[in-house]
Amino acid sequence: MQQLLTVEVIYRFFGEPLYLYGLAAVPLAVLFLWYSRVRRRSAMARLGDEELLGRLTESVNSRGRRWRSILWVSALAMLIVAVARPQWGTEVRVTEQKGLQLMVALDISESMLAQDMKPDRLTRAKLEMLELVGRLRGDEVGLVLFSGASFIQFPLTFDYSTARIFLEGANPSLISRRGTALAGAIETSLTAFDAEREGQKVLLLLTDGESHEGDSIKAARRAARSGVVIYTVGFGSDRGEPIPIYNRLGQVSGFKEDADGATVLTRLEEGTLRGVAEQTGGQYFRASQGRITEALVTEFGKLEKASLQSEVEIVRVERFQWFLLATLMMLMASELIPERLRRRRPEHVPEAA
Repeated sequence: MQQLLTVEVIYRFFGEPLYLYGLAAVPLAVLFLWYSRVRRRSAMARLGDEELLGRLTESVNSRGRRWRSILWVSALAMLIVAVARPQWGTEVRVTEQKGLQLMVALDISESMLAQDMKPDRLTRAKLEMLELVGRLRGDEVGLVLFSGASFIQFPLTFDYSTARIFLEGANPSLISRRGTALAGAIETSLTAFDAEREGQKVLLLLTDGESHEGDSIKAARRAARSGVVIYTVGFGSDRGEPIPIYNRLGQVSGFKEDADGATVLTRLEEGTLRGVAEQTGGQYFRASQGRITEALVTEFGKLEKASLQSEVEIVRVERFQWFLLATLMMLMASELIPERLRRRRPEHVPEAA
């Protein structure tokens, strides 16, 4: 029981108590200095005439040497204690977490299954967002999924692990209504922001730009009035790509057709996406030009970040500085001790007449 209390006390007053095992080096240092002194005396004794040796060594500061050894050993002990981070007393520390409010609106319509990007548009968009979430530091992130309708998959959060799970599970089956309602996605995203907080609010829109319902430009203007900056990322190509249909085994069984039996082609609508971004002072990126995560991180770094949350914690006060100072002073004091004593010159005695 007493041993447990001792361990508890050690952990209470030291941040890195395992370094205290280094104090075992202190008696070893004492033993080494004692052994060195014994060897030095033995070597001198072998030289011969004790009277001659006494004259040669009478100016040696033996007491100073002992004090120097004591200071060296004490400095070693103080240094080890300092490394173990001694702590006592407490202080209140307030930590502010600054960042952006970032809502991601991901298009999960059937057109995002087109394979003009490998492996397909939706998978490519998810991979980009998973990488982006991994790069976030102190930013809140939320997710809106949309196709013919839109909903908030998860609200703004600092829980990046949960965000990754929801991103990985995004697929067209989550929304039964077909089509792409870009304006609705913007409107839904606006409701997810905390209007009372200062700092930048960002909407990141990932889609192929095909919009079948609503006026996305008007929705972007409303976002701008709310202080939201929209960045758009376009997935797809200009040439047109068929939309695959998958069977229960996950294999392509055909391609989507219109009422006349013609294969439906889906294209990247850059004009719409560029216009939405420009309305809010944001920027448009085309995913086919390379990985866009780095570009997004750079852009987000330019935006004003506000305090999103504050944490108050009571922490122990670090005191290692005092032990480092003691170490330094002991080493300096040891250097001030002279190696030899000053010998007084014999006074001149006048000869008798």
